[in-house]
Order: sequence, then structure tokens, then C-alpha cells
Amino acid sequence: MNSRSGLGAKALIFFIALAGLFLAQGYRCLNAQELLASDCIRPQPGSTISEPEDLRSRNGVLKLDLTVHDYTESDGSIRYCYIDAEGRESPTLRLNPGDLLVLNLKNDLTDSLPGSAPKRRQMHPYEEESASPCTSGLMTATSTNLHFHGLTIPPMCHQDDVLKTSIQPGDPPFQYRFRVPENAPPGLYWYHPHIHGFTKVQVLGGLSGAIIIEGIERADKAVAGLPERVFVIRDQDLMNPNAPPDKSEPVVPRQFYDRDGDAANTGTGFGKPAKDLSVNFVPVPYPKYPPASIEMRPGERQLWRVLNASAITYLNLEVLYNRTPQPLGLVALDGVPLNYGNGMPADFVDWQTHLGIPPGARMEFVVKGPPPGVSGLVVTRTVDTGPAGENDTNRALATIISSNDAPEPRSALDASPKPLPPPAEPWLGNVVPVITRRLYFSEKLLDPNNPTSATEFYLTVEGQTPAPFNPESGVPNIIAKQGTVEDWIIENRSSELHAFHIHQLHFMLLDFMGMPVNEPFLRDTVNVPYYDGKALEYPSVRLRMDFRDPNTVGDFVYHCHLLEHEDGGMMGLIRVEPADPTRRSQDGGPCVPTKNAVARPCSLPGSHRPPGK
Repeated sequence: MNSRSGLGAKALIFFIALAGLFLAQGYRCLNAQELLASDCIRPQPGSTISEPEDLRSRNGVLKLDLTVHDYTESDGSIRYCYIDAEGRESPTLRLNPGDLLVLNLKNDLTDSLPGSAPKRRQMHPYEEESASPCTSGLMTATSTNLHFHGLTIPPMCHQDDVLKTSIQPGDPPFQYRFRVPENAPPGLYWYHPHIHGFTKVQVLGGLSGAIIIEGIERADKAVAGLPERVFVIRDQDLMNPNAPPDKSEPVVPRQFYDRDGDAANTGTGFGKPAKDLSVNFVPVPYPKYPPASIEMRPGERQLWRVLNASAITYLNLEVLYNRTPQPLGLVALDGVPLNYGNGMPADFVDWQTHLGIPPGARMEFVVKGPPPGVSGLVVTRTVDTGPAGENDTNRALATIISSNDAPEPRSALDASPKPLPPPAEPWLGNVVPVITRRLYFSEKLLDPNNPTSATEFYLTVEGQTPAPFNPESGVPNIIAKQGTVEDWIIENRSSELHAFHIHQLHFMLLDFMGMPVNEPFLRDTVNVPYYDGKALEYPSVRLRMDFRDPNTVGDFVYHCHLLEHEDGGMMGLIRVEPADPTRRSQDGGPCVPTKNAVARPCSLPGSHRPPGK
């Protein structure tokens, strides 16, 4: 047999095996052209949820190859996926603190969005045009890169830079290489692209995956020995955009749409949602919302690690047995155990009946399986996103089937863990900030007389002029010093809900809507309520920002994690400079914290009442 005929025989065997796999797993049949074009295979609605494949570090190193693929559906929508060398889609990366990650990313994108003109960083006259992915700044529909959301690693090329790093189709595999910090909190993180102007479409199409830093049971012994499950909830364009709401739903007012054609908030919890949701790629499409399926043994306690990888959709999760909300034992938020470094009990659990998870956020919680003969339901309740927000409706996500024959989850936590050593730094809530800054979300219709016209989105430092984020400028909106702690008051002057996120670090929520909160937890994403036009003050949150880690040195971004808003300009640039012990406070005294003491604040005065109030 010659080499050509041998390759043909191998290809035929491959396609026959692949077709058999699709039939066995309940996937729809694909024609030959689709088989050749698509690696982004997705389950049918109503399928049993399977977890992403785990890729674990060995001997302190995790090496993998990922390729970014895309595929255009018959309706014109574009599907995206990460595929590893073994053909696994969006694997979960499992590492320990101190491990080395070596990830080679290949860009195999082919489809360009209509009207997506390239956005290249403007070069200075003394610079030479460079094809290096580290400096190109090229941002198009076929450009890509990676952001390691929540990890405190340097904002540098080959680590976690998203400002200039851009990988193009035809480039050789680009290597991301970094070591997980030894002091990284154990929990759930994630990876996704961050190409300005095109992040939403790539994440909406499916480009996302989970990262787990092992050892949560070492921080919170309440979860020791529990089986664990990873659920990645994504949103996607509606599979049935022209379908009327299900007849079981109450009649809602006339449906309005935003400039992208998404359903606007009805304020009722019903009607057409802005986006469909999926659980580990099992779609739960409007209007019937056929739930996916989860099997659990009766009464079994599990740790669920839930990532909201949606581009724009908020979640408000409940687990119902016999229509009764069940207790959910929250143990970690945005990758950080609730009792990490704050002196709380070693077995702390915060019991809730529902959990609000904004886009980009993660929650890890204990769930108890239903009694024998009882099925459960995982639902997301409606979220009020404001008059200008999208419609995030009530809907089922998954049925929990109680079965003695339910398969064991793939992973279980150590039953006899060694406790984590206490953090070397003082608890963030006990450190006095060196400055208080004020920022605000706002929006502007380009045509005030047309509510569906294009919108500009802003995230502005008080005293600066609102402007959409410009990746070409390189001028920071904020300059901070490594080694310090700051307070940021973030207002929402718009009529829709926003989710604030910052790269490279976590923060602590101190005040919500002007009232102190008793939540000694760390986050990297938080909601800022919308302005109703009537209150005497704008809705706000007060956050304590932690720049003490040397890995925060460099240029990185903060933004709204509704990716439509981020792409539209609701983002800012911060530069963290190396520690400078000579810096002085406003009253002339030192304002840089030391290891054993905290500095006096260097706050900035300023009113934050709405105009004319």
C-alpha cells in the first residue's frame, strides 16, 4: 500500500469511529464537510452532563498544547473551542501552588466577523513594525491570546499580558510559561481570550476553561474527603431566536431589544432571554429550557465548583427538591476560600439558599444529593439588570437524578489534609489604605433620540474625562505602588447593572450601597447596582485593593466583565510601579505599609452626589 492510500484508509477509519462516537453520545449527525471543518462538537439539549477532562501537573509541571478552532453554523453563528493534543475540549487545568505551567497556544481561527477591521497598536516613529506576538497589538476577529483570570501572575508577555500580546493565524505555537505563586489561594480560576473589541464573541462562542489550584481542603477542612464536580456555565446566542415564549409563561409586556438585538430586561423574570445558557456545553435553549441531567447518589455530599463563564449573563443559582430551596454551603469565592487568612474557623461554611454569580465570577459550595426517589432541579432565578440591561430570566438548568448507581465523580478531595500555613502578609481588612480613589461607570447613546443606537461605555476615574478605553494610548488612568493597599469607591451612574473586575489581584468588599458589610472575604469580581434616576446618591461599592504582591508590578486593566461593555470601552489601565519607600502622604508622613505596621491614609476628598441632588 502506498503512503497516499494508507492516509486515505486512516482518514476513513477516523471518520467512521468519530461518527460512531457521535451516535453513542447523542450528538446530531454531521455531514462530511462539517466533519472536516468542526472540532467544536457540542452535546444535544437534555444530555447528561459530563465534566471537562482533567489535566494534572506531574512532578511540579503541567505541559499542554491547546489549539483555538472556530466553525460557522448554518445560521451564521460562530462556534469557538479549545482543543488539546488528545482532542479534548476545554480541559480543566489542575495545578498546585509552586507548579510550572507550560502552555503552547496555536491559533487556527479562520472566520472573520463582518466589518471587523483590524485594530493595530499605533507604532511610534522610532519603533520598527514587529510581527512578534508580544508587541504586535493586532486585534481582529481572528486574533487571540489568553488571560488567566484570578491568578496573581505578572502582566508580562508569555505570562498574563493582554494589552499587546496577540497571536495570529499562521503564527507558530505561542508559549505561555509561568509558575503558580507558592502563596496562591487554592480554588477555582479560569482561562479565556482577552482581545479588545472581540472578547465577547470569542467567549460567547465557547472559548473558556477552568483552572483549579489544588488544596482547598487544606484551607477549609469542612470539605475534606468530599467528591468534587466542575460545572462551567456559558451563554450563547439563542438557538431559537424567533420562537415565542412558552405558553406556560405569563404574558409579558412588549419585548424590546438593544443595539445588538438582545432581549432587554422586562422586569418580570419571563419572556425571551438575551442569551441561552449551557452547562459543560450541554445547551438549555429557550423557550422550553429542556434541562441537562446530573446524577447523584441519595444524600451524598459533594463540592460543586461553578464558573460563570458567560459573556453577559448573570446567574442566581438555586437547588430545589420538591420545589423547596436547599441549603448551599459556600466555602470559596472567586478562587479564595472564605476563611483564607482572616482568622475564621478552619471548618467555616456560609449556608445560603441562593447564590448570585456575575459573569466571570466563581463559587464553590457543598450540595447534598436528594433523598431516594426524589429528583431535584438546578435553576437560575431572574436577575434585575436595570432598565438598560439584558433580560436574564427564570429558567431551569439541570435535573438532579437520585440514583444508587450514579457514577462516582472523577475527583475527590484529600480526606486527611495537612493544614495550610498562615499567610505571611497581614489580613487585607486590617491594613490602612494609602489613598482612596473614586471611579464610576457611565454610558452614552451616540444618538440620544434613538434608544437602539450604538452606546459608548465608560469606566472613569473621578476628575478625568469619560472616554472609551483606547489600547493604543499606553497612558495609565491610575498609577499605584507595589507594597501598598488602596480603597476604591466605584459608582454606577448608568441604568444597568455592571460587574467590576480587575486583573492580577483580589480585593475585599467593605461597603455596599453606602453601608458597611461584614464580609471578610476576597473577590476579583463584584456587582455594582444600577442607578434608578431617583436616589440622592449613585449606587456604589467600596473595595480594598491589594497591591502588596510583587507580581502586580506592571500595566494591566480593570473593567466591567459584561464583555459587550468591556469591548465597547468600559475599561481602564492601571500601572503598578515598584515599591518606593520615599513616597510621602499628604500630611508629610510615610504612607507605605511595612510588614509589621500599616501606614496612615493618603485619601483624596470629593463629593459623589449626582448632579443637581
